[in-house]
Amino acid sequence: MRDTELALTVLRDPEFHGGMSSFFGEMLPSRAAQIDVGRAVRNVMRAHLPAYRRRLAEAAAGLGTVSQWPAAGPTLMYRCTAEALLHPAAPSPLRRRLAQAVSAGLTARQPHMWQRARVEMVRPKLLAGITDHVRSRRAEGPVRGEPRDVLDAVLRAGPRELSDRAVTDLYVLLFQSIVGNVGYAVAWSLLLACLRHPAGPPWPWPTDWLVREAGRHRPFVWMVGRPAPRPLEFRGMSFPAGAILSVSPYLLHHDPRRWDRPELFRPERWGGAPGERGGRGGRRERGEQSGRVERGEHGEQGPYLPFGTGPFICAGAAVAHSMTTEAVIALAQDAQLSVSGGDDRPVVAGAVLPRPFTLRRALKPSSRTVAETVGEGR
Repeated sequence: MRDTELALTVLRDPEFHGGMSSFFGEMLPSRAAQIDVGRAVRNVMRAHLPAYRRRLAEAAAGLGTVSQWPAAGPTLMYRCTAEALLHPAAPSPLRRRLAQAVSAGLTARQPHMWQRARVEMVRPKLLAGITDHVRSRRAEGPVRGEPRDVLDAVLRAGPRELSDRAVTDLYVLLFQSIVGNVGYAVAWSLLLACLRHPAGPPWPWPTDWLVREAGRHRPFVWMVGRPAPRPLEFRGMSFPAGAILSVSPYLLHHDPRRWDRPELFRPERWGGAPGERGGRGGRRERGEQSGRVERGEHGEQGPYLPFGTGPFICAGAAVAHSMTTEAVIALAQDAQLSVSGGDDRPVVAGAVLPRPFTLRRALKPSSRTVAETVGEGR
């Protein structure tokens, strides 16, 4: 669905809000359970943000001066969030399988058949290992205090009647949405910034604007859907009750009636956004996750919905935006970045992925000793 007004009706009208979030599918029995799990996982990741920030410099150095993207994006995210995803006390073989799954491409539906085959080779042992660990945690009983990791959050917030395998499937979905979605958002932000301004960093825009514009220009989520609450007719087309009406954030973000020159990557368009805090890496607590019409340098523009909109908006939108912004800052810190082999044409394979590109990260002389020391301590 491309018509902006019709799309926003589907996404915002309360009539379409009575069903379940399509993100979880049939994994959970009620909308209330979906909300509980989403918020619990968001809270774990938000509590982990200080540790995430501390690990970013080391993880960025670990990528080396030349790295292959977009695969490096999920790798970076996993290295910085591994302990939030699965507590260090979890079995080492399982933690290794998670790392292998990230390397194999489990974090998104891959565009090529050979890539999908590689994912399927690691999936059975990974799922079996997670299911065994779920069974063990349930046998041990709930931990005191706050959840230690995402799996604890799922076990605590999810309905008790979920089978061990259902918990596993839910955990893997959330794992993919954290490591993959944020990792690929970092990849798009770096690629588009380097293509637009090859001489940077420093770039001529705050990092927050850059990341927000990357989320508009190349939103990772290709489609969001809502079930039709009753038989409907739009523009002469009939839809039965329960039919999924799909809306593309990508198309809405490129509507020339709502955006000034939407085909261009222009972070400066966010210069007049309400509540914007200037400075490198400035963040807003709200706005990027609202899905509402924004105000930029040319007045109102929008809609902007990289994380969805309405009551089904991603619970972790603000956390994901912060993680993306801070990862870009860490990679650009005291470095000259350049890309080769890539362009801004997306690959659509269930999500909007960047085409492969090489990132070269040349450290400036003042930071080389520190960064190399960090890298040697890995």
